[in-house]
Amino acid sequence: MTLFDTALLDKTRKAAEMPSPPATKSAKKARKEAARAKARRGGLDERLLGPRPKHRKQHRTLFLSDIHLGTPGCKAELLLDFLRHNDAETIYLVGDIVDGWRIKRSWYWNAAHNAVVQEILRKSRKGSSVIYVPGNHDEALRDYTGLNFGGIDVIGEAIHETADGRRFLVLHGDQFDSVVKYAKWLAHLGDRAYTIALALNNWLHEVRRFFNLPYWSLSSYLKNRVKNAVEYISNYEHAVARSARERGVDGVICGHIHHAEIRDFDGVLYCNDGDWVESCTALCEDEGGQLSLITWQTFSWDTDLAHIEREAADEDEATLVPTAA
Repeated sequence: MTLFDTALLDKTRKAAEMPSPPATKSAKKARKEAARAKARRGGLDERLLGPRPKHRKQHRTLFLSDIHLGTPGCKAELLLDFLRHNDAETIYLVGDIVDGWRIKRSWYWNAAHNAVVQEILRKSRKGSSVIYVPGNHDEALRDYTGLNFGGIDVIGEAIHETADGRRFLVLHGDQFDSVVKYAKWLAHLGDRAYTIALALNNWLHEVRRFFNLPYWSLSSYLKNRVKNAVEYISNYEHAVARSARERGVDGVICGHIHHAEIRDFDGVLYCNDGDWVESCTALCEDEGGQLSLITWQTFSWDTDLAHIEREAADEDEATLVPTAA
């Protein structure tokens, strides 16, 4: 006769040896909330962490350039808001996405910059074809053309065919900037001066937001008022369009000069998709092949988009943004 019931001991031992059950929904939710809390501490707006909008705008193609992640001038939160409201079959990243020049001098990276990268990677996972054409600020990636990183193809330039059969040369455009090409030291000096102008621009933007005033770019205003800058932009556009004509294509899509425009040059369509430090613009192609510019200088919650019904987010679709170190 035993002094205790061994059957009970056996049951306890078997229970201890059993594998632990998979994480519950409450545990996943707790992890999501922890990530969101880190993102909030990193300065990312709570409204950019919630469920994605149900009725997102569908495009055939999106072209984005001159985002300059890694700089204080980057309007990463506005871009994240744009990406959450716009989907495309193909997304071209037309250079200067990450600002290697600035990162070499000093490190700047916050939660919003992380979120933009994650949102682009997410679109790639969800089926969008993402093509990265490096520019001069991320020129290090030109050594890796022909490779694929995380579902993103890196190429030197591309020929994009629109839905209506037109062929467009896609490249960043620094090849046509004589300062960048022949006097790189002067380009770096100009970049520092431009960084100062953008810092003033950011300060002014925050002041205007405090008074509920719309976005307005001081640096863009000055650039469009200075005669030499206007002449530089015009010469650049003509040079790019002339090259496209020599290549036998119907048009060209580029960035580099931070000046969004669609303009016809004697039968060659010049398209510049702008930037995300001043104009906050993107170039889009619809299902019929028509190209147009989108300006996103106001958050969705400050427009009638805030009244669009939002879907309940899937557990694996939440924006998880760790705080930058």
